[in-house]
Amino acid sequence: MTGAGGSGPTETRRTPRDTADPERTRRTAGSDRKRRSTDPDQTSRTVDRARRAARRAAEADAHLANQETDVHRPVSGRPAPDQPLRARWDPIDEPGRPRADRAKDRKKQSAVGRFVTTYGWRAYAIPVLVVLTIVMIVLTVQSHQDGGSDRVVDSDPDAVRNTNVRDQTTAIGAPPKSVPLEQLPAGVLPAGGPFTEKGAAGYHVVPGTTTRVGTGGQEYTYTVEVENGLASGDFGGDPTFAKLIDTTLANPKSWIGDGTVSFRRIDNGEPDFRVTLTSPDTTRQLCGYEIKLETSCYYPPESRVTLNEARWVRGATSYQGDDLGYRQYLINHEIGHAIGFEAHEPCKMNGSMAPIMMQQTFGTANSEIMALDPDMKANRDYVCNPNPWPFPER
Repeated sequence: MTGAGGSGPTETRRTPRDTADPERTRRTAGSDRKRRSTDPDQTSRTVDRARRAARRAAEADAHLANQETDVHRPVSGRPAPDQPLRARWDPIDEPGRPRADRAKDRKKQSAVGRFVTTYGWRAYAIPVLVVLTIVMIVLTVQSHQDGGSDRVVDSDPDAVRNTNVRDQTTAIGAPPKSVPLEQLPAGVLPAGGPFTEKGAAGYHVVPGTTTRVGTGGQEYTYTVEVENGLASGDFGGDPTFAKLIDTTLANPKSWIGDGTVSFRRIDNGEPDFRVTLTSPDTTRQLCGYEIKLETSCYYPPESRVTLNEARWVRGATSYQGDDLGYRQYLINHEIGHAIGFEAHEPCKMNGSMAPIMMQQTFGTANSEIMALDPDMKANRDYVCNPNPWPFPER
């Protein structure tokens, strides 16, 4: 501040009231206390603060007491907010609730009970697996005993073949003795087309040749022949007859299927066998007529595979109208005799395909064909399905 004389600033000094005037300070303080004591709102706030302070002090004392006894087990049953959570040993345990003595109530387990407790579901699975294993073993043994396979010849055909069959002097495959017809109901000739009951004397060779079929080392040559005097319209004619012979023998399901034999057709010279369509009368002369049913056979003295025209035209009851299937069976069965399979076979497994050397002309049930051969070892209850092939699965 500039002085009146304008010579420069003049310093003004301020003295604190409490130091400059003690008496004034005392009066001011007393006036303030009097003003606070007479203010009701101020008094209420002071009381509230005092109460809160007292409550906090009490809570702190209680908290300290809990920490001194068990910091993890507060009175409330839950940890304090500033303490970590802790899992109980017994989740269902509650303070103050008595626990049951489980060991006292537990019954003593048996050996089986301990086994089940230890292995759980495996204790039930193991016995089941044992039973299934035993069942499979039994079924396997029975299958082998029954010859449980659709294969109709042994793995080694030479083991059951007579390679010198041409030296035989009587018909092979013909019924050996008389059997009452009522025992062979399936052997009755079905109704059907006409055929020649009796032909003329002699046979004629159907012209034609084939290349070798099959890979077998033993080759058989054959001719196709038809008895003179047969009406070609009844059986389809010579070429049709010859063609079915050729195609049947060339089929892998036929005798060439296992690689043992092979075939080749010729129309001159001396064949190993002659596939011949004959009248019923001639068939009876060659094959016999012990049972009064139409049949076919292999006649070794003439190397003649004799196919009865009556069967060729009408088939057999067991084939239920499948004339082609029956003709293929007739070819394979009788040529089977010609290449050395002399014996007939039964149905080896119930419901399976019949062996080619089973006498399917008279039925596919063992109870029927065993009337022709009572000494045959087979289950009389077995019934097979018709099958025209030696190797049906090829």
